[in-house]
Amino acid sequence: MRELGTYAENQWCPGCGNFAILNAFKAAVPKLEAAGVARENLVLVAGIGQHGKMFDYTNLTGFYGLHGRSMSSAQGIKLANPDLRVINFVGDGDSLGEGLEHTIFAAKRNAQIAMVMHDNGVYALTTGQFTPVSERGYRGPSTPTGTVEDPLHPLTLMLEVGASFIARGFSGELDHLAELMVQAVLHEGFAFLDVLQPCVTFNNTWKTYNDLVEIVDQPATTPEEARALFTRSDKLPIGVLYRREDVPFHQRLYGDANPIRDKAPREARQAQVATYLA
Repeated sequence: MRELGTYAENQWCPGCGNFAILNAFKAAVPKLEAAGVARENLVLVAGIGQHGKMFDYTNLTGFYGLHGRSMSSAQGIKLANPDLRVINFVGDGDSLGEGLEHTIFAAKRNAQIAMVMHDNGVYALTTGQFTPVSERGYRGPSTPTGTVEDPLHPLTLMLEVGASFIARGFSGELDHLAELMVQAVLHEGFAFLDVLQPCVTFNNTWKTYNDLVEIVDQPATTPEEARALFTRSDKLPIGVLYRREDVPFHQRLYGDANPIRDKAPREARQAQVATYLA
């Protein structure tokens, strides 16, 4: 069995929540294998940002997407070969800013992709500008006197657009986070995992999260219950917060077909092309 680590030098800041996300994922992979997901069928996709270094530091097949565009790549991979289990690591900035439309439509379609969002409230790679989820008043290079915008709420947004699995984790609860990743990857549909991840350099939220995080053992059973759970002000619930069963997009589109497995032999495809050119 090959190692999950790579030769790449880790460049995250000491104390960054990304270390726990990386280690949680490395712990999740053997659990997925034990559940019947072969490692060669795991595909890792990432965008541009500090979160994207997950691709550099994990020895799995995958694809490095553009900023905000990794979800479109993930959907293409899943549609090309539905047998693959696709994990898309994204940042809150690239997936809810430039890439918001790709995120929304993947959830709307119930594309069978596990989307793991590194949620630190800043564009950390470019030195701490505010993102769509930054709290009002956040001071950074682009908002030196504090942003005047209210943040998006990613969990309620995903509920409204149709995500069939919505969870929240915390980088301070590594074992719990690893289990959430396993459940997200195994879910038959679009799985959104929002990971509360402090950025110690530009937005250090460790104390806030340690004070407020609370593990929830049972998901909400209705959208109304889920919305109330998502928006609690006294605590930050983590766990699988909402889940429903629905047919994944590739099955609606193909049924049980697989374009890779079911493609015609090369000679037959060449002959078909020749008839078009004749």
